[in-house]
Amino acid sequence: MSSLTRARPPATPSRLRHAIGYALLCLIALAFLAPLIYMVATSLKPAGETFESPPTLWGSELRWQNYADVFTYLPFERFIVNGVIVAVLGTAINVAVAALSGYAFSRLRWRGRNLVFALFLATLMIPQDVLVIPMYVMMQDFGWVDSFQALIIPWAFTAFGAFLSRQFFLTVPRELDDAARMDGAGTVRTFFAVMLPLARPTLAVLAVFTFIAYWNSFLWPLIIVNDVEAHATVPLGLQQFFGQQGSQWHLVMAASVISMLPTVIILLLLQRHLIRGIVTSGLGGR
Repeated sequence: MSSLTRARPPATPSRLRHAIGYALLCLIALAFLAPLIYMVATSLKPAGETFESPPTLWGSELRWQNYADVFTYLPFERFIVNGVIVAVLGTAINVAVAALSGYAFSRLRWRGRNLVFALFLATLMIPQDVLVIPMYVMMQDFGWVDSFQALIIPWAFTAFGAFLSRQFFLTVPRELDDAARMDGAGTVRTFFAVMLPLARPTLAVLAVFTFIAYWNSFLWPLIIVNDVEAHATVPLGLQQFFGQQGSQWHLVMAASVISMLPTVIILLLLQRHLIRGIVTSGLGGR
């Protein structure tokens, strides 16, 4: 019998390995989704069934009224608006500064560039908790305590964004700069007309990371905000459900589900740019 007509060996071991791999991935995904499933289920339980024994995943009824009660128990819509204002403005400033600084560190030649970048990058090793006290004293000197400026400005200038955009700009061929100069474009026009459009995926990754960091920030708003109803963001607003009258766990879970929606929407809208940005910025393990 010719080798061309010889029967191929069965691919059962390969299929078995794939099946085991998919099963393990499903178990890992279920382990990560279990807290989210429990949070959603608890948010739909009546108040008296949150800690019933024996515990159950779902209550005796699906109480969608809990989501409406979140906004009547506290001015939660105000917390959401405050969080959106802080996160959007902080993200816009961070992305703009990161794009400009990354371009300066990667494409412009000036004395001491590498030293300044190394010092700038060294700030990433400083924990945020260490900066809280001097940052509060600075905000107090500026008269910004209990204001949106204090929630936005201190964390809008980070070395991570400059590093991320610099790494991307270093991958862009120098021939594009030369071609832009031959067409009469200067440094500013080259940045806005050539480099910035190419950097959109990387800046989208930075925007998502920055938005999530602002949206989930708790320690700094807890310190700098005095008037909770006026300037509190969502994480600080969630703490208000734990009061002297007890913890409203069903409302806490409902409010937590609501607080997740903006970040989920951002991730869905920028999903295509995120995949490209992770690949081109070097975060994908290249």
